[in-house]
Amino acid sequence: MIRFPSIPGGTTMLYLLAASGPALVLLLYIYRKDGAEKEPGGLLMKLFIGGVLAAAAAALLETGAEYVQYLILGNRHSYNWYAIMDAVMVGFIEEGTKFWFLKKFSWKERAFNYRFDGIVYAVFVSLGFAAIENVLYVFNYGTIDVMVNRAILTVPAHMSFAVYMGLFYSYAKLFDRRGDRSGRRLNLYAAYLSAALLHAFFDGTLLVDMEYSIVVFYVFVILLDIMVFRMVRSASRNDRPI
Repeated sequence: MIRFPSIPGGTTMLYLLAASGPALVLLLYIYRKDGAEKEPGGLLMKLFIGGVLAAAAAALLETGAEYVQYLILGNRHSYNWYAIMDAVMVGFIEEGTKFWFLKKFSWKERAFNYRFDGIVYAVFVSLGFAAIENVLYVFNYGTIDVMVNRAILTVPAHMSFAVYMGLFYSYAKLFDRRGDRSGRRLNLYAAYLSAALLHAFFDGTLLVDMEYSIVVFYVFVILLDIMVFRMVRSASRNDRPI
C-alpha cells in the first residue's frame, strides 16, 4: 500500500499536478501533431488507462523476476545483478507490458487508419505508464530534485521509447493491410525491441558506476530527444492513410 507520510493534506493536489503535469504536456504535444485526423477521445482515454494498467503489470512481473534473479545470482548487490535488473529486465518487462496493452486496445480499431496514429497510440500508453509511475515516485520521495529530474529526463524518455514503438507499429499495420504477414511480424518485433533496447540503455548508462558513464547517459538523452522530436515533426508532416 502506498503511504504519503511526508505530504500535508493541503499540498496533495499540488504534488499530484506536479507529478502528472509533464506527461500531460507531452500528450498534448503529440495530440496536436496529429493533424490529418484526430483520434477518438474514448480510444485515447482507453490507451492512457492501458498505460496505467501496464505499470501495475510491470510491477508484478518485476517483483517475480527480481526473486528469480536473486535465486540465480545470489548476491543482490553484484554488478551483474544491477546490469541484468536495470539494463535488461526492467526495460524489456516495462516495454513489454506497454506493447501488450497497445496492441490489445488499438490493433483492431477502425480509427487506426493513418501512419501517425501508431505513434499517437503508443505515446498515450507510454505516458499513462509514466504518469502513474511519476505520481508514485513524487508521493514517496517528494523532493524538488526528484520532480525536476523525472520531468526533464524520465517522462520524456518514456515518450521517446514510445515514438520508436509507434513508428514500427504503424508499419506493421501497413503491412497487415497489404496482406504481408512477414512484414507485419517483423515490424511488430521491431516495435517492441526498439523501445526495450532504448529503455535498457537509458537505465544501464544511468546505473553503471564507471568513469564517464554519466556523460554517456546525458549525451544519449540529448541525442535521443533531438532525434525523436525530429521524427515526430517529420511523421506528422508526411502523414498518409495506411
